[in-house]
Amino acid sequence: MIDKTIDKSLRWVDDRLGVAKGGRVFLDKIFPDHWSFLLGEIALYSFIVLVATGVFLTLFYVPSAHEIIYHGSYVPLRGQRVSESYASTVGLSFDIKSGLLMRQAHHWAADIFLGAIAVHMARIFFTGAFRKPREFNWLLGVGLLALGIINGFLGYSLPDDLVSGTGTRIAYSIIESIPLVGSYIAFFLFGGNYPGSGVIIPRFFIIHVLILPLIIIALLGGHLALLVRQKHTQFGGNGRTEDNVVGSPMFPTFIAKTTGFLFIITAVIFLLGGCAQINPIWQFGQYEPYQISYAVQPDWYMGWLDGALRIMPSWEWVGWGHTLPLEVFLPAIIFPGLIFTIFFVWPFYETHHTKDLAYHNILDRPRDRPKRTAAGASMVTLMFMVFFASSTDVMANFLQVSLNSVLWFFRVAVVAGPVIAYFVTYKICNEMRSAEGIGKRKRPQIVFRSPTGEYRAEPAADRPGDGVEELHAIPVPTHIDLVPPELATGTGVRRVIR
Repeated sequence: MIDKTIDKSLRWVDDRLGVAKGGRVFLDKIFPDHWSFLLGEIALYSFIVLVATGVFLTLFYVPSAHEIIYHGSYVPLRGQRVSESYASTVGLSFDIKSGLLMRQAHHWAADIFLGAIAVHMARIFFTGAFRKPREFNWLLGVGLLALGIINGFLGYSLPDDLVSGTGTRIAYSIIESIPLVGSYIAFFLFGGNYPGSGVIIPRFFIIHVLILPLIIIALLGGHLALLVRQKHTQFGGNGRTEDNVVGSPMFPTFIAKTTGFLFIITAVIFLLGGCAQINPIWQFGQYEPYQISYAVQPDWYMGWLDGALRIMPSWEWVGWGHTLPLEVFLPAIIFPGLIFTIFFVWPFYETHHTKDLAYHNILDRPRDRPKRTAAGASMVTLMFMVFFASSTDVMANFLQVSLNSVLWFFRVAVVAGPVIAYFVTYKICNEMRSAEGIGKRKRPQIVFRSPTGEYRAEPAADRPGDGVEELHAIPVPTHIDLVPPELATGTGVRRVIR
């Protein structure tokens, strides 16, 4: 009886929406089994946790800069004048059941979300997964990264504590450094000269919880739609070609694995939220323009921008009655703009440079593209250098050296480090290619010495992953009851869709 009811319901839906054909194609879609493809899923599932915890926090947070007298349960703060934003965030942490868990899980989810996007895009870059026909998906990914960083900063600024208030003040200065229009934009956004008329926190709140999340969801939807529309990329070997995908079908294998992965990611985020303290605003106190805490850095995804600001010399340009603060404009406007411009144009630059207009479903090994890999290593080195530069004061104190010496070290390192990384990586890639024959994939050899002292070289034995294993292609069954005996007995043979 229940089966008939379900069958009638599904037929009723299919008669009106025609989802059966598309649903079958979707359920039969093949997903590669390589672990690196899980990086995108980490980003997706951490975003889901981010939205869920954010909805909870929105119910209790008060986006207002209006000052009140604190009378909450945190004793050291009682009787002090604080903003409603700060008071409600402290109340979330101490007065609302599971409030601190949700706050910290939300913060950890944001860090993991952006970290997963960054590592996922690095994997795509180094393996050439951005090539035709996936250039547009790469652009969506770069847009997601940029919007995620901006939205993370906005959320980080909402509690109105000492650290986030300092970050907001820096953001005002960055906007103000834009030539000609910067002062007008800053005045309009903040409702006056800093700190404005108290409208910046409500505006940040609306942008953070409504505008940017909707854009991010739209970009994620477009990214996933293109992923379903196009074939998955895959690493070479094991019978893989440009015209097939080897792996597990969406139903029942992949959907079971990815659901379990969702639970694991959620559990890890909440475990971090419950056990690893992050952003304890009650220790920082209410924001005061004349105060700043020592040894406090922003979240990791803003550290590279903070480091660039720290090591930039105090240069200014004066002309035609205007002053251009290069010490802010170059590291905070030009530098990130240049970085993301490179990200956006790289697929088209590489296509123009290599004249490669073919479709690519097989991924590159990084060693086989030494120039691209060297350029990527150079960029990673640059970003790590400016990231570590955000801790110059901590390093100077820990190493007992002059802060000026640490600053000059990083000023040199951000220039020399990427150059050295490029040539070292390029050399390593070429050496690895030479060891196996450039473009020939020759099997490595082992040198033996006979008892008489004679040397001889013999080909090494085949290794897993060299692309020499035999794979028996088995069609994907159309129903679960028609699974071939080879799979039912647990032989572990992978399925191939052509």
